[in-house]
Amino acid sequence: MTLIHAKTALLPEGWARDVTVALDGGRIASVVSGSAAGGIVVDCLLPAPVNLHSHAFQRAMAGLTETRTAGQDSFWTWRSLMYRFLERLTPEDVEAIAAFVQMEMAEAGYAAVAEFHYLHHAPGGVAYANRAEMSERIAIAAAESGLGLTLLPVLYHQGGCDGRALAGGQLRFGNDRDGYADLWNGAAKALAHLPRDTRLGVAPHSLRAVSRGSLDWVAGIAPQAPIHLHLAEQVAEVEEVKAAYGARPVEWLLANTDVDPRWCLIHATQMEPHETTGLAATGAVAGLCPITEANLGDGIFDGVRFTQAGGRWGVGSDSNVDITLSGELRLFEYSQRLRDRGRAVLAVPERSTGRVLWEGAAQGGAQAAGREAGEIREGLWADLVALDLSAPDLAGREGDTILDAFIFGKGAVAELWSAGRHLVSGGRHHRRDAIASAYAHAMANLREAL
Repeated sequence: MTLIHAKTALLPEGWARDVTVALDGGRIASVVSGSAAGGIVVDCLLPAPVNLHSHAFQRAMAGLTETRTAGQDSFWTWRSLMYRFLERLTPEDVEAIAAFVQMEMAEAGYAAVAEFHYLHHAPGGVAYANRAEMSERIAIAAAESGLGLTLLPVLYHQGGCDGRALAGGQLRFGNDRDGYADLWNGAAKALAHLPRDTRLGVAPHSLRAVSRGSLDWVAGIAPQAPIHLHLAEQVAEVEEVKAAYGARPVEWLLANTDVDPRWCLIHATQMEPHETTGLAATGAVAGLCPITEANLGDGIFDGVRFTQAGGRWGVGSDSNVDITLSGELRLFEYSQRLRDRGRAVLAVPERSTGRVLWEGAAQGGAQAAGREAGEIREGLWADLVALDLSAPDLAGREGDTILDAFIFGKGAVAELWSAGRHLVSGGRHHRRDAIASAYAHAMANLREAL
């Protein structure tokens, strides 16, 4: 049994001093406040959030899409560049990139990741001998990094709402129902060797990329598993869905699908007020990726209306252009301020902005990943992050101001546990050197290929 003693800790009922958390079998066995120091001693202990949306391979693209092309650059011009890039990726590249980005996530304070995994096949769409080859590489990366994993194999079988065939870079994503079923079962086998906190879900890519019938079909593959879907990210997407289905994406989904708390709707930056409150009422999680949404010019999620309606949300790093948990939370709040020309807009009278952001991300991310975590509470997985309160911006802070200073100033992750696995110590991942070396080798090969 591992003991962690925190001088201060954020518990479900609020802040407490001299808290000892006992870990047993990866879970929290007990939480005792007002206890004597013992075991591993940390300054501040928090529930560690899940990164609820990642495309691991896109980490290798950071900084490669920032030049202007002819006409107005947008998500769609970025996507064309992404398709050309992924034509070069091998399974070995994907494994090295995934391990590296997972390592960065742990050092940033994430205990787990929900990997929205759609790069399935070889260039040209030819299936590997093991159809789940790429899923297996993500699993191997998770074994290397130790980060908790919810794998979400993506169903992607059409190029638009009109059912047109996939083409170009999309061919590496595509599966019909039989192919997807084989891939999903292969992914389950690949995950069987990982720790018990590992989960397998499903991910119909978007309303553009799956048919109406396939959306229902894939949601039924694993009735208790998480379901993730890109939804209402771009204006052009909204217009295409409305033209094809006679309703906006969120309107149509809520009217035609049984959306419940196991759903996570990614982005949702293009919603009308009635869609925002309607989505909040389902108990589903809004998967927000503020840095990527800003990078791609997606738009601003209506966080104020959504949270006031009781909506649950979490954050993800999506394109992985910058792995920073505090940065995602900060930009979520700042985007609301810029739109509404106010300050502390997500705060509530009894909780500061930083605390609202942290608790929202921890609880919503855990729900979206189908992971029993999100709080420091007996029986949950020990997803824990410790902050170093000797950092200049955190020194002397207490209670909610610790989180405010960490998110809006500069703080440091000192230690991190994922389901009890101690991955980060002194701010450094225990496998950093080996993982970084493999990533550097993969990037050198990619540079030569490009």
